[in-house]
Amino acid sequence: MAFDSLTEKLQNVFRNLRSKGRLTEDDVKTALREVRMALLEADVNFKVVKGFIKDVQERAVGQDVMNGLNPGQMVIKIVNEELIKLMGSETTEIKLQPGSAVTVIMMAGLQGAGKTTTTAKLAGKFKLKGKKPLLVACDVYRPAAIKQLQINGEKQGVEVFSMGDKARPADIAKAALKHAEKNGNNLVILDTAGRLHIDEDMMAELQEIKDAVEVHQTILVVDAMTGQDAVNVAGSFNEKIGIDGVIVTKLDGDTRGGAALSIKAVTGRPILYVGMGEKLSDLEQFYPDRMASRILGMGDVLSLIEKAGAELDEEKAMQMADKMKKAQFDFDDYLVSMEQMRKMGGLSGIMSMLPGMGGLGTRGKMPDLDSEENEKRMARMEAMIHSMTPEERQNPDLLNPSRKHRIARGAGVDIAEVNRMVKQFNESRKMMKKLPGMMGGRGGKKGKFRLPF
Repeated sequence: MAFDSLTEKLQNVFRNLRSKGRLTEDDVKTALREVRMALLEADVNFKVVKGFIKDVQERAVGQDVMNGLNPGQMVIKIVNEELIKLMGSETTEIKLQPGSAVTVIMMAGLQGAGKTTTTAKLAGKFKLKGKKPLLVACDVYRPAAIKQLQINGEKQGVEVFSMGDKARPADIAKAALKHAEKNGNNLVILDTAGRLHIDEDMMAELQEIKDAVEVHQTILVVDAMTGQDAVNVAGSFNEKIGIDGVIVTKLDGDTRGGAALSIKAVTGRPILYVGMGEKLSDLEQFYPDRMASRILGMGDVLSLIEKAGAELDEEKAMQMADKMKKAQFDFDDYLVSMEQMRKMGGLSGIMSMLPGMGGLGTRGKMPDLDSEENEKRMARMEAMIHSMTPEERQNPDLLNPSRKHRIARGAGVDIAEVNRMVKQFNESRKMMKKLPGMMGGRGGKKGKFRLPF
């Protein structure tokens, strides 16, 4: 996940700070040297790092910090605040035209950044907010670009406007705007052509579109995996055509995350969304304060709650919670919970948002929970459950040795694997029986969560 390595290194620095009762100026300088190295290794722009460390140091060696009751905590608080400031302090929304007026958004970016997919996801997001978007295929050069937009538009249930690959992009944009006005679309999103590198032809074409129709928002899509190049691309686009905001894609595949930390500081333009995966919900609104929390290993519980609200079936979740309380959890519920977890972005994605869990994956304490090996293991578990009869799934106590052998044959696995899964399931059920007591039932205060140790 993004920032894993950075989170781990920063947590080590802060652990050392917390262990000291009082801090000297040298302690702070040593800690900030390590922070500087961690940021540079995370591919954060050199000038950005230099300015960041200077700002933190000026605040951290102040009288009130050094003489405070907990100077280590104060330094961490300052780093957190400066990180938020670095990434833009406030969450920036895409500005839409008032009332029923049509808003035109032009998407720009290099080839391979995930622009077409992101464009469709953005349309899907606005559709959920009650808008009526129209996707416009202005990329007439890349083979199958129009088809790709149509497929992605269909996934989101959003209309796609196309005039084939022979028309000029500026003419397509003009015709699309007329179509939108006629058909009640109040949001027009232009998917423009990218190039492998920034060139004058691409910039001229984007400017031509801007001259042909009134573009209210120009949004640049950059690939986090390209690191410093993403920052340079953002700077060039802003200089040549002017951009209103940036969407950073593939942040889930970049363990460094330097682009996300540098773009706002270098371009002065905010990050609007970040792409953390393939699904619509994986295009997350960018909250600087939440991202800073994730980086520092403090978790991002608010985003996790929002993700759960968007992805999970509330009724199913309530039913499952009720079954857990009564210790009536069965194999059918096991299947549902696996599906729900996948929807949430896998176990690693969930863990990265929990306080204290960020960066664990790189320290060897927590394996990659969504690795290919674990995915295969989950697939085998699903196969074993599907090999059970409905009665066996609903009543796990029926599983005697002969039934287990039949399930193993049906799923194409060894009997030992069936035994292991059943054992794991029974342990989960035992744990659930203890939950009422941990949650404040029997002996615990009502409404208070109590840990079993």
